[in-house]
Amino acid sequence: MTSDDARECFVYMALPGQTTFVPAARFVVESNRTAGPVGRLVYGRSYLTRADAVPIDPIGLPLSGRTYETRELKGVFGALRDASPDYWGRRVIDRHLGGGPLEEIDYLLQGSDDRAGALGFGLHPHPPAPRRVFNQTMDLERLQELADAIIAGDPLPGVTGAEQAQELLLAGSTMMGGARPKVVVEDGGQLWIAKFNRPDDLWNNARVEAAMLMLGRECRMRVAEHRVITVGNRDALLVKRFDREQTECGYRRARMLSALTLLRAGDTYLSRDRWSYVLLAEELRRVVARPAVDAPELFRRMVYNALISNLDDHPRNHAVIALEQDWTLSPAYDLTPSTPVSIERRDLAMSCGDRGRLAHADNLLSQSTRFLVPTEEARALIGHMERSVRERWYEVARRAGVSERDCERIGSAFVYEGFRLSASA
Repeated sequence: MTSDDARECFVYMALPGQTTFVPAARFVVESNRTAGPVGRLVYGRSYLTRADAVPIDPIGLPLSGRTYETRELKGVFGALRDASPDYWGRRVIDRHLGGGPLEEIDYLLQGSDDRAGALGFGLHPHPPAPRRVFNQTMDLERLQELADAIIAGDPLPGVTGAEQAQELLLAGSTMMGGARPKVVVEDGGQLWIAKFNRPDDLWNNARVEAAMLMLGRECRMRVAEHRVITVGNRDALLVKRFDREQTECGYRRARMLSALTLLRAGDTYLSRDRWSYVLLAEELRRVVARPAVDAPELFRRMVYNALISNLDDHPRNHAVIALEQDWTLSPAYDLTPSTPVSIERRDLAMSCGDRGRLAHADNLLSQSTRFLVPTEEARALIGHMERSVRERWYEVARRAGVSERDCERIGSAFVYEGFRLSASA
């Protein structure tokens, strides 16, 4: 299965109900100068004989003895890519290794045990023991200092060369997300993602994002559990991990797939034609156990993103999870407003109706039945959410600790004027 110009690793899986890994598959990426990298994955024979075996991806990589192959995403299957570090995690790994450009398989192998979902990767057929010791909330001030230094490209404060690798490991995170610095911490017997404010933020992002989660809950959405804490003289948002469940033997891991993987899309504009809420609703109906619950929930989130001008609603900010056998839409996360200059037209990151990405009430309504929401019910739902956001955003933001000055900065995000302008414009 391998050649001289190939890189390979083993893929481990934490099975439903278990807290440890078992070997599941072997993954190889072969270089090809003309056609680009090609990735191949084959499940292990012993894994396939297990009664409790589950697929890495129920649609793209079902349990089978065949060899799967892909030339997309630099030869990395979408389900594996979901377990790879995000932009921030890659930045930390690059700083840690300090060498030349890394290949995708390097990021898989260098990613820490706190990665999203239930997969692990290694060079040996026998998986390592799961991580038992985590950062604590009392460590956050130190971790925030490290994050600031990484952002600025400065030496790590108070760290000798011999200590740098360990400090960077503490500061890294392989969760799905973006460029915002984040770490995994343990608090109250639960795991949380701590998202730090950046010095160049336009507003107090921790409190604004917390307010958007609170407002989403008021709009009857399922949102991630969260709270804001003060770290030194700055705030940080703690978001409870919905892909982990504490037990007496450690943390159970839920499998997790991003909408990017469900849509068989890449994370660049070259595959933007697959970035679609409507197509995602169809994929949800294929994979989740309760489509009549999850598809309308996705519709509600699409409407909410339009109403708060969350224009960064890309497919990696939606996911499905499975703690047991059945898949379900994850709680909503990464809900952030934006304030573009235009008050007449705003576009979501994903297509949302007959008129593409246009964040307009009629466009949101146009394909509602694909989300299992009848047209008149959808019309009423949009109206109700529109009123809730318009009338409640300020009070919710102030209750979340957003300053008056920051409320002024984000005010133009909510129910922008073009949301109800003539759709023929």
